[in-house]
Amino acid sequence: MKINIKEKLSRFRVNKPLLLAIFMVITAFALVQSEEKQPMKSKYNSLTKEEQRVILHKGTERAFTGKYYNHKAKGIYTCKQCDAALYRSEDKFDSGTGWPSFDDEIPGAVKRAPDGRRTEILCANCGGHLGHVFFGEGFTKKNTRHCVNSISMNFVPAEKTERAIFASGCFWGTEYHFQKTKGVLLTTVGYTGGHKKNPTYKEVCSGTTGHAEAVEVIYDPSKVSYEELVKLFFETHNPTHVNRQGPDIGEQYRSEIFYLDDKQKETAQQLINILKAKGLKVATRLTKASTFWKAEDYHQQYYQKKNGTPYCHIYTKRF
Repeated sequence: MKINIKEKLSRFRVNKPLLLAIFMVITAFALVQSEEKQPMKSKYNSLTKEEQRVILHKGTERAFTGKYYNHKAKGIYTCKQCDAALYRSEDKFDSGTGWPSFDDEIPGAVKRAPDGRRTEILCANCGGHLGHVFFGEGFTKKNTRHCVNSISMNFVPAEKTERAIFASGCFWGTEYHFQKTKGVLLTTVGYTGGHKKNPTYKEVCSGTTGHAEAVEVIYDPSKVSYEELVKLFFETHNPTHVNRQGPDIGEQYRSEIFYLDDKQKETAQQLINILKAKGLKVATRLTKASTFWKAEDYHQQYYQKKNGTPYCHIYTKRF
C-alpha cells in the first residue's frame, strides 16, 4: 500500500524526496508506455439499429417490453456495448414501473450526468446510455432506483462465471489491471492465506496474521481464460521478488496464486515453468485457496475512485 513510503526508504542515505519523485515519474512513464499492450475492455460490440437508438442516441425502450424487466435469475448484468459489469442480480427489485430496476450498481461501473430535471446513467467504461436514476421513492432501504433499458444490457448467469484469486503486492495495483481486462466481471480486494478470521487492514499490515493482500476475480470464461488471467498476473508485477513489490515490503505483499482446483494449479505451474525456462527466478507461491476475507470498503476500486494509477504494478510483456 502507498503508505509510510518515507519510513520504508529510511535505510537509504540519499535525498529521499528526490528518490521518491524519480521513482514515481519512471513508474508513471512506464505504465503509460505499456498501457496499449495490456488486454483491455476497449473493443466494442456491434449494435443493431434499435440498440444504437437507445445506447448511442439516448433513446428509451417501451415499458414492460424489455427482456430483463421481470428477470429473476442470479448473475451479473453487463453493458451490451462493451461487456463491462454493471449490476448484480441481488440489487435488482420489482418496482412495477416497466423497466429493470436496481438500487445499487457495481462500484465504479456507472457514471451519472445531468439530463434536464433527471439524472442520466451511463456505462463508466464506454459511455453507453443505460437509463436514469431516481431517488426518494421508497422502494428499498437504499431509496435509489436505477431505471435501466433492458436493451442496454446482457446477462451472465452465475453458473457460467468462474473465480480466481491472486496476490501480487499492494492489492490496489493488482485490482487495477484485472478490472481493466475484457471478460472480468467483478474484482474484490481482500485478505487470504493467513490464520486470523476476518482480519482488518491494520492487523494484516502488522505482519502477524499471515495473510496476503489479494484480489478475487469473477470472470466470464467465454471472454477470457484462466490462463490469460495468470499471464496478466505475471506481467503486472515482479514475480521474482520475495515479500515485496516496489517500495512495499512485508509478507502481505508476497506473490502468490491461490488455486481453486487442480486444473488452475496445473495451469499456473505450467506458466511458472515457462518463466523459469526463460531465466526468471520465480518466487510465486502456489497455494490451495482458503477463505477470502473482503477488505474495508475504502480499499475497493481504489484507483478508480481516486482516478489514479499504480505505483509499483507496471505491465511487462513476459509471454
